[in-house]
Amino acid sequence: MPAAAVAAPGALLLCRAEPAVVRPVAQLLREPMLLASAGEGWSVLVPAGRLWPAGTDPVDQVLAGWAGAVTVGTGRPAIALWWDGSRAGYTLASGFRRTVGYVWLSDGTPAGESEAMHTFADRLGLDPVHDAAALDALTRPDPVADAGTRLIGLLAVLARTGVVVPAGLTPGEPAERLRAVASARGAETVEWPGRRDAVRVGLEAVERGPAGPWVRGPKARLLGAAQLAAGLPLTVWGLTRRSGGWTAAGAILLAHGALGLAYDRLRARADGDD
Repeated sequence: MPAAAVAAPGALLLCRAEPAVVRPVAQLLREPMLLASAGEGWSVLVPAGRLWPAGTDPVDQVLAGWAGAVTVGTGRPAIALWWDGSRAGYTLASGFRRTVGYVWLSDGTPAGESEAMHTFADRLGLDPVHDAAALDALTRPDPVADAGTRLIGLLAVLARTGVVVPAGLTPGEPAERLRAVASARGAETVEWPGRRDAVRVGLEAVERGPAGPWVRGPKARLLGAAQLAAGLPLTVWGLTRRSGGWTAAGAILLAHGALGLAYDRLRARADGDD
């Protein structure tokens, strides 16, 4: 079996944000993660818990949920790279737009829509000529490229946006191997901090995230109401589907909305006391 061949489940979650921005959101996923820088303006999360025990969602659905939660919490694109014994692929989550992804069979046979690659390039601002051509090559048959090799090719294209995944975090490797490599290279452990600390973490995420300039006044109240309105149905949908990632995305929206409204009210009250 080639070194890059897909043999056991594994995943990497890239976010177009620095670790300081990703950290508070990753804590709210309620899953142990290892967090490291992945180049200028990029971070990588390596799942550190027991992945996908029997009876849970397939790896691609789990990672799609996590990517959705991270992009909602950070306001930045998140790319999930995943693989199992029969397939491999990626999922791009970007804001509230529909996720886009592509799949290869374990032997590298393309099993996705080529249009997904074009959408992927457009949303990440990749070069419409050279980068698009490199992505198109990943959708064509290649007898010597297995699924792991396809994902490595995808990372090569992402390198042009600044992605530099730490050495040893190679798509196609088992989750246990990725955890060991990330830990050995000094990746930070990120875990659920508990309910009380999560409130503080959520407030920090609001202040540091794209809503930072909107934390007070009419805009803050409008944003908070919108986040509550979007978070409630998303949480219900995630619970109905038993999807931890999408439930987390909804919970993050609810937390941001509630915290934003509470923060605006507390700051207004404090100003009134001054």
